[in-house]
Amino acid sequence: MDERVETIREPTDSELVRRVQKGEKQAFAPLVHRHARTVYRVIQGLVDNPADAEEIVQEAFLKSFQHIQSFRGEAKFRTWLIQIAVNEARMRHRKYQPGRHDSLDEEPRDGQEYHPRELADWRPNPEEKLARQEMSLLIGRGIRALPKGYREVFLLRDVEHLSNEEAAAALELTVPAVKTRLLRARLMMREYLAPYCKMHWPERFLRRLRTGGRAR
Repeated sequence: MDERVETIREPTDSELVRRVQKGEKQAFAPLVHRHARTVYRVIQGLVDNPADAEEIVQEAFLKSFQHIQSFRGEAKFRTWLIQIAVNEARMRHRKYQPGRHDSLDEEPRDGQEYHPRELADWRPNPEEKLARQEMSLLIGRGIRALPKGYREVFLLRDVEHLSNEEAAAALELTVPAVKTRLLRARLMMREYLAPYCKMHWPERFLRRLRTGGRAR
């Protein structure tokens, strides 16, 4: 007897969005479950307080639900959602830290050349000296040390693996601007990691980060 198992296909984001737009409010729940972790990781990389990150993510989902009728599908729903969340994080920063001017919050000037310092003090065998947890903390500090505009691009491209086009849409930038900021962010991360690592190790680690942790 030929028994065929029928696979159940998960609805796409576009299908769920259309259902919500038609009044099926419960169809928004799968979108929340599907994208909450990604959006939270992005926002957690932009703000210092986990509680603030959670509030921003909740507000982003609430706004996306309230304005779901305005979503026309020109970009992916995930991209649109991240754009809302990033804008929410920016507004919160301007509201609560209006006078703060430091490296974390300077907007990059894309026409200005970035020149990394000479990388000389390399330590041998970083894999043996740095435990996984310590490395995770080090990478987190490096990302937070990036100027805000570079940090946003680095998080979307190299951590969450959005395409250049998706990152540009989410951050309201041009694709060339995303590419420029990403290159400079990678150089800054390489420079930040340099004192802790031997020659070529930062490049290997950042390449693994960009490819989702797969060694190449």
